[in-house]
Amino acid sequence: MKILIFALVGLAAQMVDGALGMAFGVTATTLLIFSGLGPAHASAAVHFAELGTTLFSGLSHWRLRNVHWPTVVALGVPGAIGAFAGAYLLSNLSTKAAEPVVSTILVLLGAYVLVRSVAVPWRRADKVQPASTTRRSRLGLSVLGLTGGFLDASGGGGWGPVTTSTLMSVGKDEPRRIIGTVNTAEFLVAASASAGFIVGMSNDLVQSWQPVLGLLIGGAIAAPIAAWAVTVIKPEVLGAVVGALLMFLNSTRLINYFGFAGVVAVLLLGLAVVVALVLVRKRSLLARSLAGDDAGSDTADSTATDTTPEPPHTDHEKILAEYRYK
Repeated sequence: MKILIFALVGLAAQMVDGALGMAFGVTATTLLIFSGLGPAHASAAVHFAELGTTLFSGLSHWRLRNVHWPTVVALGVPGAIGAFAGAYLLSNLSTKAAEPVVSTILVLLGAYVLVRSVAVPWRRADKVQPASTTRRSRLGLSVLGLTGGFLDASGGGGWGPVTTSTLMSVGKDEPRRIIGTVNTAEFLVAASASAGFIVGMSNDLVQSWQPVLGLLIGGAIAAPIAAWAVTVIKPEVLGAVVGALLMFLNSTRLINYFGFAGVVAVLLLGLAVVVALVLVRKRSLLARSLAGDDAGSDTADSTATDTTPEPPHTDHEKILAEYRYK
């Protein structure tokens, strides 16, 4: 019966991850904790399961030439260090002390996923640049990897929301290469976090085999369904719903733990998210307006110089253009 519950958790988490390209760990950890598992055991189960999923994901991206290996090293090695530290720290916290820490991280990551999902559709493709190999960029990748790895292990997830979103926002490479590189580097993070949990929890990990098996079974079943869901559900809509749900579920735990102080903290975070969403919305409307003006002036210029109509785009070109803007 327990394996069935964990399989359902893996199925739900993979559905989210397959549609958004991230948030497997955040979703799975939240649901595992609500199923009665302790924070450390939930995070350990997620990372042991991710040893398999990230390995196959990385190999698939490598075969499709979606991996930039220098970035994998620059991002993954610091990420592995941060993940080991986060896993060891979480392993040595009592369950009572770990609950508010993990719930706080998950609330913040939920807010991040929510705001990012709303912001993604208006990211412009003209910001895409070749990957940089300067010392400054390597230092930035190291800090990003260290932070993402620590949050991922100590909070049960967060590598994808932190690293993929940041690299997408600065536009250093094609989206497919960013996703492939981050997913490949995540194997190092999952392996290091698993090692940290083994060192920190030793024999206490025996009870984690059922969640790991359940997550793998549920994830395998959901993978093709999630691929189909992408064609039906808009990722920004799903991301907003998932982010809001993660915030709600983990906020209730903070309120139960901190009482009135938790209520105030949750309300302030909610206000900050609302303000961020309003600013993102205004920015998107301004970007659309400017894009419309540019398109209008280009059309006027082209009509004045050339009266030959442009042939319509094929369906394949439209799909490719939509992917580039995502």
